[in-house]
Amino acid sequence: MKAYYRESKEEVLKELGANEQQGLTSKAAQEKLAQVGPNALVEGKKKSVVEVFLEQFKDLMVIILIVAAVISAFTGNLESTAVIIVVLILNAILGTVQHVKAEKSLEALKSLSAPAAKVLRDGKKQEIAAKDVVPGDILLLEAGDLVTADGRILDNFSLQVNESSLTGESTNIDKLDTTFEKEVPLADRVNMVYSSSLVTYGRANVLVTATGMDTEIGKIATLMNETKERRTPLQVSLDQFSSRLATAILIFCALILGLQMWRGQPLLDALLFAVALAVAAIPEALSSIVTIVQAMGTQKMAKEHAIIKNLAAVESLGSVSVICSDKTGTLTQNKMTVEDIYIGGKVLKPEELNLSNQLHRYLLYDVVLNNDASLSDGKKIGDPTESALLEMYRKVPGIDLGDGKLGLSESELREHLDRLEEVPFDSDRKLMSTKHLIHTVPTIFVKGAIDVLLKRCVNIRFGDDVRPMTEQDRKDILAQNNHFSENGLRVLAFAYKESNEELSTDSEKDLTFIGLVSEMDPPRKESVAAVARAKEAGIRTVMITGDHKVTAVAIAKKIGIFTDGDLALTGLELDALSDKELDQQIEKVAVYARVSPENKIRIVNAWQRKNHIVSMTGDGVNDAPALKKADVGVAMGITGTEVSKDAASMILTDDNFATIIKAVANGRTVYENIRNAIGYLLSGNLSAIITVLFASIAALPVPFVAVQLLFINLVTDSLPALAIGMEPGNPDILKRKPRDPKASLLDKKFVTQISIQGFLISLSVIAAFLLGLRDTPAIACTMAFSTLTFARLLHGFNCRSQHSIFKIGFKNNWYSLAAFALGTVLLALILFVPALHGLFAVQPLTAQEVWLIVILAIIPTILIQLVKVIRENRD
Repeated sequence: MKAYYRESKEEVLKELGANEQQGLTSKAAQEKLAQVGPNALVEGKKKSVVEVFLEQFKDLMVIILIVAAVISAFTGNLESTAVIIVVLILNAILGTVQHVKAEKSLEALKSLSAPAAKVLRDGKKQEIAAKDVVPGDILLLEAGDLVTADGRILDNFSLQVNESSLTGESTNIDKLDTTFEKEVPLADRVNMVYSSSLVTYGRANVLVTATGMDTEIGKIATLMNETKERRTPLQVSLDQFSSRLATAILIFCALILGLQMWRGQPLLDALLFAVALAVAAIPEALSSIVTIVQAMGTQKMAKEHAIIKNLAAVESLGSVSVICSDKTGTLTQNKMTVEDIYIGGKVLKPEELNLSNQLHRYLLYDVVLNNDASLSDGKKIGDPTESALLEMYRKVPGIDLGDGKLGLSESELREHLDRLEEVPFDSDRKLMSTKHLIHTVPTIFVKGAIDVLLKRCVNIRFGDDVRPMTEQDRKDILAQNNHFSENGLRVLAFAYKESNEELSTDSEKDLTFIGLVSEMDPPRKESVAAVARAKEAGIRTVMITGDHKVTAVAIAKKIGIFTDGDLALTGLELDALSDKELDQQIEKVAVYARVSPENKIRIVNAWQRKNHIVSMTGDGVNDAPALKKADVGVAMGITGTEVSKDAASMILTDDNFATIIKAVANGRTVYENIRNAIGYLLSGNLSAIITVLFASIAALPVPFVAVQLLFINLVTDSLPALAIGMEPGNPDILKRKPRDPKASLLDKKFVTQISIQGFLISLSVIAAFLLGLRDTPAIACTMAFSTLTFARLLHGFNCRSQHSIFKIGFKNNWYSLAAFALGTVLLALILFVPALHGLFAVQPLTAQEVWLIVILAIIPTILIQLVKVIRENRD
């Protein structure tokens, strides 16, 4: 897009064929509207709910279960068919709901558009629908207006605009009618206004240069449409595991079917074995368990001020190795505060000012009287910089206006020393002046930018003495100003003069210098500790801000983000780097300043190319594409725009960086619990597979029917798996490094553990099956089913942790006991309630057979716990 900010207004008017006095004609406007289209954001094509629902059935394991359901129907086992179909539909509905909830970002972006705009057309001021604004229109802006299109300022009358939705910085921007010879960042283009920003002061006539998707907000919408969310490390691992498991199941089912047919069994009987194996092998509850454990993690995080929108983000948090954090409001307090005061040749804190010192009193007069802000019931009304000055006033000893109320409040001081005349702040002259009677002497107070005000000072005051300002005084003042600026402080200069002249801009000369006041948005107290904890956890914190580089680096040093050897880049410096150069430097860069939305996505991309899991925080519309692109997008709940909240997967209700670190700890715990739950499900399923394979190879009857295996997988297995998901986690979890996102969910050690545990349980089940065969195949099937169910319920205690139950106990997780008790009750109902025997294909058992089941089921757990105790004592 053309850089109109680098052209004069005459050049821009000529290029766009616009008339500054008359505006466009209605006919010309209609022609342009037909050519460029309406001034509105266009949403990318999205899948329908039906398409999303049908896509849930594309998974290979789901297809295997559908085939199993069809075979069950052909063999007359309609109960199994019905159960399988219900499970598949419920999983598809769950997946569809999650997808639909995640697709809302652009709706909030559209809501930023104003419904109407004031333009100059046919030589008259008209109000038209914002969607009808076209390039070449003359937009008439005044305080309170929402800017409806990007434009070049033609006539400026002290215009101030809040561009926080685009730049992320809450300070109002003074707009000027100027031109630039070289490229500057968006935040510094003071001769332009941008769609979605808010006019807070003054007025201006603006030539519209871009509308709709061509605006800066439109570029963000384009980035949102083009940005694809990455799958989480767990999703990738589960996808790989699912495809491998599905392939293995198909191979085994084909082998079993062939083996049974070779032995001369009827086709339907052979198919029954294949179905039993398929249902035994597929962990039907796996996706539901993962989702529910993640959901339980979100509830815990919500209590700690982190609301998770996308469940998958819970687990991703545990893998985060880079946090790209916004500065304002996240790492800092988002509240301008007076830090240091240079007065009388000394640097003082507000608390060190002395009311008995006349120089100090004059500074306080200037601070309060030459100020349009106010403090009321803890609320700040007006410019943040001026509000900070009033808060400074209240910190002076003797002024404290708490419950004890000592001195004069700022409002009382203003009543006593009424404002007689004023010259409001102007962005061109960078000064504000007011006139008052101080001890019956007419006095003019002036405040403003030091580079402007210092040139107008001829005297300097020390205590009660006023003397001419020397060149050395100027050097000392400028040196102190440089020191403040290098430390990221914003500086205001204060001066006065005693004069009875009529106040005007011409009066702002021959002044007496009082002092400098430096302000900053200070770091949150928790930020330093949180960044240190992140470093201990192996997480790199990077600051990305729309603020100036000097300010950003100063804050980053105080917080511990920027250390010796680190680099800081501006958005323009980043643009000058190729992707290869950026990849070489990325790990050294701790601060990015004056960045654009494209810069933020590029930074996230660069870290992701190096296989890092990236969390990105932000609150503005400009942050939304990067929030969506990051593995875990984190929006601010208090200061964040609706667009950023919709694009993010996590929202901080306290806007606090420290909360992200707590969420990372929770994310790691959730992953550990999910992994343990998966280990529990797979070891249990493996025991069923081994039993079915044994029966097939030994030419024995089918040990389970499909409905029994579904009952185990979906009901009795789910309860202990959910209880495992409630484990509180290791207190030292943040002392570990982030896990490698490429590392397999099922590493060699984990697979070995699952295999041994599954084999032990299968030995007990096979033993029960063989003992039952001494009576009838139906009794054998009932005993195998009961032993497998009870053994897996007990196995839930083994999978809670790598430690023994004697070490971890039950105090922190009583859910494990509740899950075992409920599962046992359900098994007892199936075995002892005759009405359920037909549904689950079980036979009545004798007391001796029930005791055999209990003894055989408990043996694997005793052996597993014994090994854990021995290992703990050895360590």
